Amino acid sequence: MESSEHFLYKITPTRIGMVTEGPTPDEAAIVEEHSAYLTELAEKGTVLLFGRTINRDANVFGIVIFKADSKESALKIMNNDPAVRKGAMRAELYPYRIAFMAGAKEE
Repeated sequence: MESSEHFLYKITPTRIGMVTEGPTPDEAAIVEEHSAYLTELAEKGTVLLFGRTINRDANVFGIVIFKADSKESALKIMNNDPAVRKGAMRAELYPYRIAFMAGAKEE
């Protein structure tokens, strides 16, 4: 991926009880798949970081910052996330500009 842009997707649970009460067995399995998917993309250098807020209320959300060569490619990455694809989480895509990243070297 030579010419790439950065994107961010924000994810929120479709059922708030997943974080306030705990996930169902199906939701827990989907979250495991979600984490494995993002870890694999991080190992390939596509995903730069992912994580979530630690609050357990209606304001909880996660973010994924990643590289893609187009908005269409970015949408495909986001929509292929098992948590999004299987309906456990809603996602919103944003173009994103990294202004500074610790440890990053300018090319």
